[in-house]
Amino acid sequence: MKEISASSAKKAKELLKKMSMEEKLYQLSGCMIFDIDETYDQCRNPLYGNYRSAGHFMHWKRKEPAAPSEVAARINQDIRASIDAQPHGIPPLIHEEALHGAQWGMATMFPQPIGMASSFDDELVQEIGEIIGKECATVGVRQVLSPVVNIARDCRWGRLMETFGEDVLLSSNMGAAMCKGIRKNGVIATLKHYADNYSYGGRDSNSSDSSERVMREVYLPPFEKCIKEGDALSVMAAYNSWNGVPCSCSRELLTDILREEWKFPGFVVSDYKGVEGVCSSHHMTEEEYQAAALCVKAGLDVNLPAASGFSLLKKAVEEKILSQEDVDKAVYHVLAVKFEIGLFEQPFGDEKEAEKIVRCEAHKKTALEAARESIILLKNENVLPFDRNRTCRVGVFGASAAEVPLGRNYSGPYKRRWEAQDAKTPLQFLKEYLGEDTEVVYSPDFDEELAKGCSAMLYFTTIIEGEGLDRCNICLPSDAMVQQVDGGGLIVDKAEASVFGNQEEDIRKMFHTNRNSAVILLNGSPVDMTGWIDSASAVLEAWYPGEQGAQAICEILFGDYSPSGKLPVSVPKNVGQLPLFYAHKPSGRGYHYNENDGNPLYPFGYGLSYTTFGFGSFSRCIKEGEILISFVLENTGHYDGTEVVQVYVSGSNCDVVMPVKELKAYRRVTLKAGEKERVCITLPAASFQYYNQGMKYGLHNGDFTVMTGNSSENMFNEFSVKIREGKIFLKDSEQKRSNQL
Repeated sequence: MKEISASSAKKAKELLKKMSMEEKLYQLSGCMIFDIDETYDQCRNPLYGNYRSAGHFMHWKRKEPAAPSEVAARINQDIRASIDAQPHGIPPLIHEEALHGAQWGMATMFPQPIGMASSFDDELVQEIGEIIGKECATVGVRQVLSPVVNIARDCRWGRLMETFGEDVLLSSNMGAAMCKGIRKNGVIATLKHYADNYSYGGRDSNSSDSSERVMREVYLPPFEKCIKEGDALSVMAAYNSWNGVPCSCSRELLTDILREEWKFPGFVVSDYKGVEGVCSSHHMTEEEYQAAALCVKAGLDVNLPAASGFSLLKKAVEEKILSQEDVDKAVYHVLAVKFEIGLFEQPFGDEKEAEKIVRCEAHKKTALEAARESIILLKNENVLPFDRNRTCRVGVFGASAAEVPLGRNYSGPYKRRWEAQDAKTPLQFLKEYLGEDTEVVYSPDFDEELAKGCSAMLYFTTIIEGEGLDRCNICLPSDAMVQQVDGGGLIVDKAEASVFGNQEEDIRKMFHTNRNSAVILLNGSPVDMTGWIDSASAVLEAWYPGEQGAQAICEILFGDYSPSGKLPVSVPKNVGQLPLFYAHKPSGRGYHYNENDGNPLYPFGYGLSYTTFGFGSFSRCIKEGEILISFVLENTGHYDGTEVVQVYVSGSNCDVVMPVKELKAYRRVTLKAGEKERVCITLPAASFQYYNQGMKYGLHNGDFTVMTGNSSENMFNEFSVKIREGKIFLKDSEQKRSNQL
């Protein structure tokens, strides 16, 4: 973790002494204006310390969206107005959403985070973060409200697509990698939503009753790693309450854990209108200004995004429920970060550079690589890849085939879909890809007449989900229409989402008509496939693969690229199994139901390839308190491909009950057909640490099994480790075997 430099800290303290109380309170307040028109400059008060990017709103009333240079010019104008109006010339922080691409306009769009997680590629995610940071900084946006590092273990939650899945290690690594990339360009990553942001039934922002143990073992580690290893400088308090207190005013979360325990050097922001919710939703105070004071005293610094935040804080100071010391502490956090990222030295975007950088060829190439790595082959009965030479007529069905596969959650600016002339829908790209010699026919529903004579068929699914769209039924929707009901519509598409026809019946009909067919799932979270999976001969989980997703899907379908994605979540058989995740604690009785054995349809870490891999020549040893695992991985098939090797640990004879297994390491290994490579993976001591009964974290006594495989349910090797008095040992038989090897 990078501390705030001595120079930045000194400058912040010196500036703080010169500021009036009103100036300070403006620094703790945010502002957002929807109408970017001729009245905008008169409506915009330039004294606030934090603004939602004007770029998010300046496209929706226009025939053509604004160019990057135009967005930069508008934001620069705002920044100049604020600096000129400030008594001490303090530049404002311009913030924006950037879940899978900068949302100030038509920036590069990558796969949704659940797709990024499927890559198990930390380096790629860091590169994505770097591109997002670069495309934000170049237009003057210096804070992004991402990544989402909530652990997602119930796919009824509509926002699962925003996360990196159900696993603690994978989510922590991906989040930290994203933060590193964003920070590299002088942009602040804002971790959200702190903490445990959904509850029973996958209900968004509902009260959490997770114990301290569950919070420490599951929901807090990604935030901690993003701060300590990802250098994140901002955290967003969640809407929900935990341990009886709203997260926005929880001293336990915002001060005791975040500041005192983790030594977090940055600042905390509210979720949009989260401070208001302490009063209006949680009923913790009679008046909203009292809620504002409660939040600041607990450790929240900036109230986003309502301009009323200033007047609320001012009244709290006048009523003497908020002291100068409280205010100074919060303002210092904001100023120190502004100095640390160089905002005072370089507050503006670069209009010319914006035109060169945003969606440049290098960025689109990374988006394509990410799309390729995100797609998972779930089922294949010798159907895929299709043979282009034997494909003369292709039937394409499903309304989603005619949309750029972004997902409608955090994928475009206010009231406007993301668009780019060179971004293709799957249907468009398929036609170009196959050329004039192959006929491509299309219908949003399965059409038996169109299907006649098709040598191959594809069905692209549609699902209704996103912020404000939690689900109680996880089957593919049929004849459904849903209106979003949350304030979340400020930042996500709030239009009615609809599905016509019966998707499951269409899929069954397609495979009954022609077994040489495939389903392409375009979704942000798992769906119940039990109504049609037995009839299916091939299924691709594509998630929402981003602006280059159409090309990636076609390349995989026709064998130009072998699928390598792995599931970052467990796929349930039906909704009755939820919540479902692989790293559960042992049952005292069993896991089955009357209707099924309780196991997932597809387990965490699962994913097929067009080639095959062999594991062999395993060895293990202890070196400097770490376990070193070595083995030979061989591509034994006929396609070049990538395997994601996964190492799991399970514990017994410990001071507390341990999960049945937990992911502790992973590695992507790419091999040409027939190639082999010795792979070495290190398990640090932390892989065996846990919280004991006294809630002390450390290397406590226990016996552990280390398992290496290519999913959470498919292991090729295992060995035993014991921990005694803070030291790691291979069990006697394992040590002898290791020495022999």
